[in-house]
Amino acid sequence: MSQKYRIVIVGGGVAGLALASRLGDRMGKSGQAEITLVDKSFAHVWKPMLHCFAAGTAQNENDRISFMSQASRHHFEFWPGEITALDRGSKTLTLAPVLATDGSEVLGERTVHYDAVVLSIGSRANDFRTPGVAEHCLFIDNLVEANGFNEKFRMALLRAYADNEELNISIVGGGATGTQLAAELHKALDLVSLYSFGQKPPRLKVTLLEAGPRILPAFPESVSEAATRQLEALDVTVQVNAMVSGADEHGFILKDGSRVEASLRVWAAGVKAPDVTTRFGGLTLTRSGQIEVRPTLQTVEDDAIFAMGDCAFISEAPVAPTAQAARQQAHHLARQIPGWITASRPLQPFAFHNKGAIVALGSYNGWGTFSGGTVFGGGWLRGLSARLGHLALYRQHQFEIYGPWRGFVSCVVDWLDNFVRPSVRLD
Repeated sequence: MSQKYRIVIVGGGVAGLALASRLGDRMGKSGQAEITLVDKSFAHVWKPMLHCFAAGTAQNENDRISFMSQASRHHFEFWPGEITALDRGSKTLTLAPVLATDGSEVLGERTVHYDAVVLSIGSRANDFRTPGVAEHCLFIDNLVEANGFNEKFRMALLRAYADNEELNISIVGGGATGTQLAAELHKALDLVSLYSFGQKPPRLKVTLLEAGPRILPAFPESVSEAATRQLEALDVTVQVNAMVSGADEHGFILKDGSRVEASLRVWAAGVKAPDVTTRFGGLTLTRSGQIEVRPTLQTVEDDAIFAMGDCAFISEAPVAPTAQAARQQAHHLARQIPGWITASRPLQPFAFHNKGAIVALGSYNGWGTFSGGTVFGGGWLRGLSARLGHLALYRQHQFEIYGPWRGFVSCVVDWLDNFVRPSVRLD
């Protein structure tokens, strides 16, 4: 009996999980191919929600999708492990050992064979090798890091309550992640104060540092200005043209020689691919480590290696590293790969269709833009439409992954959980 065609998808983010589920339903179920998803985590979260996990305003287990459960329902295999190398000659991937929380080895280093591999390993903040950042700053590029920040935030908040002191937090990066985190931290404090038995909450001083002339540079200037006003109304200090030249355990050093003191320091600036891309068999990379691909999403050097999402760069038609682009690329490959494998049909080029963008500042305000540049939102009632739009995008993602019935049940469970449990993480 001939061996099934082996498709390995590395990375279970927005693009990776959608592709694994669709190919599993189409090719795994029928036995046309063996679909394997590899990820260093055991569960998927919607990356645009990471700032909510970091602030503690999202903690429901329902917001995490188990890879094992999804695999069993959609006819693909899941293997935990972090990719450390790719060998194009032997068509193998090397996975790092899986360790328990106490550091003991659960699974040793493993090798996974492929006939075609799709790299969807996302991106992370780019510290530009700024001195002290790696040692003294926190990142929120994945669920583990977001939960790690939340643990430190809650402990710092507890000390601030006990000592009646100010809590200083500085965030570098005025893009969507940094801007939304600044607002979400204030929302978390507002919610925590409901459980403080009348004790006056400490002052939360959040400073948002942006190297460019305005925050939210991907949005129209009117949105940047409105978001700045909203953050300042929340007592967030917004500093633009603030180039960070270094960090230490007490705060940030700016290029002009001034300092910004902070007990918690978050780096949410820049975008780069994970460093592991340099160990992918000599694939062509951009300066930020992204894998250069053709419009078919195949790498320049190897037809059997695809890349999509934030880690990929289409040189002929660059696409911004956003969740909607990753999702569209996953859908495109889910349509194209089956015919390419079973009938040798040529792959069609990917075409991005911009659906606009939304930014929501907690429950305080929100804005959105349509593909033509028209802005909506702003103000409490008008901003509600943008905030609901942001929630609708998340629900759309849940329905896509779970299916209509389980997606509906997921929404009900979320509502019941919020009704029964505290609306912010307290422990």
